[in-house]
Amino acid sequence: MGVRKGLGLLALALILAWGPPRESLAQGVLLQPVAPAPPPPAGQPQAIDPDAVLVEELVVVARERGPAWWTVSNGTSTVYVLGAPSLAPKRTPWDLTLLQRRLQGANVVILPFQEVKVHLAGSLGAAWNLMRLRTTKPFEDSLDGDGRARFAAAREKIGQPASRYKTNNALAAGLLLAGDYRDHSNLTNADTAKVVKVYAKMAKVPVVQKSYDIGSLMGAIIRTPKPAARACLDAVLQQVEAGPGVTVAAARAWAEGDTPGALENERTYERCINQVPGAQAFDARTKADQVAAIEQALKTPGHSVAVVQLRPLLAQGGVLDQLRAKGYQVKTPGEA
Repeated sequence: MGVRKGLGLLALALILAWGPPRESLAQGVLLQPVAPAPPPPAGQPQAIDPDAVLVEELVVVARERGPAWWTVSNGTSTVYVLGAPSLAPKRTPWDLTLLQRRLQGANVVILPFQEVKVHLAGSLGAAWNLMRLRTTKPFEDSLDGDGRARFAAAREKIGQPASRYKTNNALAAGLLLAGDYRDHSNLTNADTAKVVKVYAKMAKVPVVQKSYDIGSLMGAIIRTPKPAARACLDAVLQQVEAGPGVTVAAARAWAEGDTPGALENERTYERCINQVPGAQAFDARTKADQVAAIEQALKTPGHSVAVVQLRPLLAQGGVLDQLRAKGYQVKTPGEA
């Protein structure tokens, strides 16, 4: 199967099985900020988020115009790291001055390790696991009266029919609904990398971007505990009900170099995915691979460019935290 970019760990599996949304009704995004979704009720499990705790001294406002950049150096080589938003409206404008300057003479460009694919050898097993998630009736038919009405209202808000969600698995329904909400609201996590890739090709700079086979993880949704799956679904419903105002505001902050403001973005989707068995190990692997790619670039004198999503970049145990622990010099966007 071909590579699909910009998708979550198991959202790809579901989209391959269910097919794309029947209709994409993107009609722009809300412009007014709204409050983040409230936490789940007491006693209900909270979604696990490996990027919840940030390294505070790295979270600073940029001095130069445009999105914030960090630098990693070993004395003879430097990697300029652009923190990318985890979610933003498509075609969010941002100042390209620093990007173009740093691409001049760069050794390599390292793009976010977001690509996932399913190898043909594992596709039969993946298909079998996904068939186990599918049912003949819509998901909302398995809910009680209030839950059914709430789910139906959410999917109707984003223009999707009940038949889109034929599963009795709450996590599968939640991930599908989250993906459809992003599509309807014209949101993406891939545009920054796409822009950098285009300009890297124009500057004739080699690009490094790793992809992962997730066929063996596609059945993991089935093993997710039911309370955790329902907590994820409730969080997604809250996000759909609130609308994309938080994401719009965070994207504006990111484009202005306001890192604290950019980190206010809604991350329901990512927290849901991390409920799935094996997802946290996958997250740790992608971070380790990004660290290794930056270390490899630092072996060549001169400079390179890397793009890493903001929270994996700035979290405790994240990409910059690991590089500092290895002895590399890390400078923030607030330093000269």
